Amino acid sequence: MFEKIDSLKEKLDKSIPLSKIVVDKLKNAFNIEMVYNSNAIEGNTLTLHETKMVLEQGLTVGGKPLKDYLEAVNLAEAVEFVEELVNEQEELNETNLKKIHYLVLKGIVKENNYAGVYRSVPVMISGSQHEPTQPYMIQPEMEKLFYWYNENKDILHPVELASLFHFKFVYIHPFIDGNGRTARLLMNFILMQYGFPPAIVKAEHEARAKYYNTLEIASTTGETKPFVRFIADCAETTIEKYLKYIG
Repeated sequence: MFEKIDSLKEKLDKSIPLSKIVVDKLKNAFNIEMVYNSNAIEGNTLTLHETKMVLEQGLTVGGKPLKDYLEAVNLAEAVEFVEELVNEQEELNETNLKKIHYLVLKGIVKENNYAGVYRSVPVMISGSQHEPTQPYMIQPEMEKLFYWYNENKDILHPVELASLFHFKFVYIHPFIDGNGRTARLLMNFILMQYGFPPAIVKAEHEARAKYYNTLEIASTTGETKPFVRFIADCAETTIEKYLKYIG
């Protein structure tokens, strides 16, 4: 399943070292694309161009909700935080996970102080047959998730490890809101730890539908291969873009 992505990564690793200016330009372009797509999947109405304006010029967009602006700014900050953790060789753990979620949601719903805090109420996932973990089981299930991660991080292929962590996290659905955006950040945290560029899940209709359909199959049947394959495809696309960009 991972022959193509391993071959692409090998090619990327062997490519000519880039100047800091080129690396920063490349990173900025991919970060904007990641923020746009991850928010758009969740219903944010900013276009890619509007997201770029918000993040590069600090502009609000006329006719768009303030919430959409805050989501873009927050997610960009969370992406930068994840990159810092990777650069500092920090471990993926519950403390960092909660910090990431806090950055995603801070200040958006001021009367609900649930940024970075596990939920204490049951939730439903719209359009899904899966019933997320009951509140009293969230802490033990998250501990099991990190135990699984630590047991498998030196065994599984990085793409499989990242994909399965993403799936297991959204299966638990530990937060009231922001689970999807946080899951995609955690997935990319893992990929980047192993030297892979981030996998960008596209918000366009066909990709978004496949993303949710493969997650639903995994949640209701336990068959995770279609979801892992989908994420591998997303990661391959990112590496191909990197290679095309650096020529």
